[in-house]
Amino acid sequence: MLKIWLNYITGYVNIKVESYFLERFINICISKKIFLWNIKRKKSTILYANISINDYKRLKEVAKKTKSKIKIENKKGLPFVLHKYRKRKIFIGFFILIIIGLIATSNFVWNIEVKGNTKISKEEIIEVLNQNGLKIGSNKNRIDTDLVINKVRLLREDIAWIGINMKGTNAIVEIKETDKAPEIIQEDEYCNIVSNKNASITKINVQNGTASVSVGDIVKEGDILVSGYMEGKYTGIRYVHSSADIEAKVWYSKKEKFYLNQEIQVPTGATEKKYTLNLNNFKINLYKTLSKFENYDTINESKKLMLFSNFYLPIEIIKTTNFEYYKQPKTYTEEELTEIATKELSDSLEQEIENKDNIINKQVNVYPNEGYIEVEVIYEVLENIGVKEKIIF
Repeated sequence: MLKIWLNYITGYVNIKVESYFLERFINICISKKIFLWNIKRKKSTILYANISINDYKRLKEVAKKTKSKIKIENKKGLPFVLHKYRKRKIFIGFFILIIIGLIATSNFVWNIEVKGNTKISKEEIIEVLNQNGLKIGSNKNRIDTDLVINKVRLLREDIAWIGINMKGTNAIVEIKETDKAPEIIQEDEYCNIVSNKNASITKINVQNGTASVSVGDIVKEGDILVSGYMEGKYTGIRYVHSSADIEAKVWYSKKEKFYLNQEIQVPTGATEKKYTLNLNNFKINLYKTLSKFENYDTINESKKLMLFSNFYLPIEIIKTTNFEYYKQPKTYTEEELTEIATKELSDSLEQEIENKDNIINKQVNVYPNEGYIEVEVIYEVLENIGVKEKIIF
């Protein structure tokens, strides 16, 4: 791509080659390091290709060897543009300024691309990078990527690995996420098993240690489930590294108010689009008036301009779309509102439950009041509970 860009500056031509030996023609060009690009074959005896001015001058010998007829179809590139507009000095000056500007901007980072993140948002990662030396508008030659990587890894325990690769004006950041590692308790260290949730014990099978709870007991987060000691008639008390399988019923619940009389949003179908030009955080609104809608929702979309892959420009087009709606009063019956509320609370709760197949019961409680109802949704889930906690003497 860089070679094509340089050829545009120095000038190139689009040629038509007619020959019965096109494969040989191409092979000789490759062997002589004559660069052809954008090759298009037409029929078995004709092809079109782009070639630099200097390489075109070397084609005479190749054409003679392959008995080829070569014809210039088009002349392209900066020298031909300047020649065409040689009498228009203002245009030429403006064009030269653009070229100088493009060369100057190529030394800066104008886009940060984040890959590999699922739990951590792109915005959060970019914020951390900004604080540690990698930001939009930074000079690429002054960015110590190794230093940025080390700083980010020290700050974020949820990032196991991070790599930064500069391509053009694009900084490609790849990460691998990790959960915060729990405290590792060695097998030769004494520990209890404590509850990590509020629950009701349904099964407890102790391999090592002394059970502190029984089936049917209600426990709170932090309660000791298995103590890290064992007592014998002749040996007395000795401390151990506890281990056990503990199953319990865990409750997930949400309770909220929902009003019978509400004001809902009804879309009219009307939309309006507005555009903003963002030049390295200097915004220019390409519209003069505020929205003509009284009530509306807004969606913003942005797109950074790029010349070719990984060569971004410090120019961003922001499209703002407004969707008009009007407010309409609506009165729900208790049955309608209960159904809506139950679904809303259930959807929210199910995002907290890791394994939905372990849900053994669902309870919905409705408490009617004057003008509103309170709805409570409770899920009962069968889970393995308990975490190890080191015994400190």
